[in-house]
Amino acid sequence: MRPSAVRLLNILVPVKRTVDYAVKIRVNPDQKGIDLNVKHSMNPFDEIAVEEAVRLRERLKDEVKSIKVVTIGPPKSAETLRTALAMGADAGIHVEVPESAPAPEPLGVAKALRAIIEREKEKGGIDLVIMGKQAIDDDAGQTGQILAGLMDWAQATFASKIVVDVAKKEANVTREVDGGLEEVRCRLPLVVTTDLRLNEPRYASLPNIMKAKKKPIEKLTPSDLNVDLTPRLETLKVTEPPKRVGGGKVESVDELIAKLKEAGITPVKA
Repeated sequence: MRPSAVRLLNILVPVKRTVDYAVKIRVNPDQKGIDLNVKHSMNPFDEIAVEEAVRLRERLKDEVKSIKVVTIGPPKSAETLRTALAMGADAGIHVEVPESAPAPEPLGVAKALRAIIEREKEKGGIDLVIMGKQAIDDDAGQTGQILAGLMDWAQATFASKIVVDVAKKEANVTREVDGGLEEVRCRLPLVVTTDLRLNEPRYASLPNIMKAKKKPIEKLTPSDLNVDLTPRLETLKVTEPPKRVGGGKVESVDELIAKLKEAGITPVKA
């Protein structure tokens, strides 16, 4: 029997709808951003976060009470939530913004997540936030750290392994750092950001996709959370990198040196 005094784990997983990783990015005609009329999918690092939440429940069994996913985005972002629900999450929260609205910045997203966590206190609270270390569209890699700072929670970034002890209200997280691996022990509540080698996300089965259609999604607006998602930065211009010039062949070292000199490059003697 599980002691009644042991608190069950409530997990929150933020996910983002991004341009699919396999799409070749192109700048839009007004040079204010990229062409978004292409295939979108869940941010790959967020898929890893959803998978890890589901695996934690499989490992901890009845010690995980709920897995809730949240996204901030236009109406089409509901598809991303349904994907997460099909992978095994229980319910979703959609903070809906207009299709034409600019993408919120990490600080705005973190403030919205803080407001959601505060709302969830009435339903048992959030003990663990698992999220991707970065989104592949802006590559900011800031939201998890900002959220932990706003909440004054422990944080463990770039996780490649997560072990949670619900009874002790702590987690051991193995982090990927420049010199190798680092293991940190953190008290719950905790914000964890996921790295690529944490796991390999599962494919949602057809039965689970059908079940996901019946799982609840709560719709909110930024005003419901008393959060302003207006960007603080303005994009002046977006341009593609210069096209690479093809190389050429030379017949001898002397010809190579001559070509380098023509290009304004002075060869250095060994």
